[in-house]
Amino acid sequence: MGYTQATLAARAGLAPAAISHFENGVRRPSAKNLERLADALSVSVDYLMDRDVSERTTKPQFQAVFRHMADMSDEALIDLQRFSERLAEVDRMKRESSDP
Repeated sequence: MGYTQATLAARAGLAPAAISHFENGVRRPSAKNLERLADALSVSVDYLMDRDVSERTTKPQFQAVFRHMADMSDEALIDLQRFSERLAEVDRMKRESSDP
């Protein structure tokens, strides 16, 4: 993403030396530090660990939605699910109608 080690360290609340150690394989980040790095980079921990994750779900928009979802009640999550299903249906219909 073009961050210097110092900038990434500041964003993640870590020491610049820690970022250097992680990048050079001298040390492995703890689970907490992985979370901090993922938040600082607006990606998932799975993405940082190079796990098989859909590229689409690593977009910052997805990560923002996931963060908001974590604070929602069960009722709000059900509403969000219904809304997203309807929005996906409308989007699909728009794309199909614009296909040649």
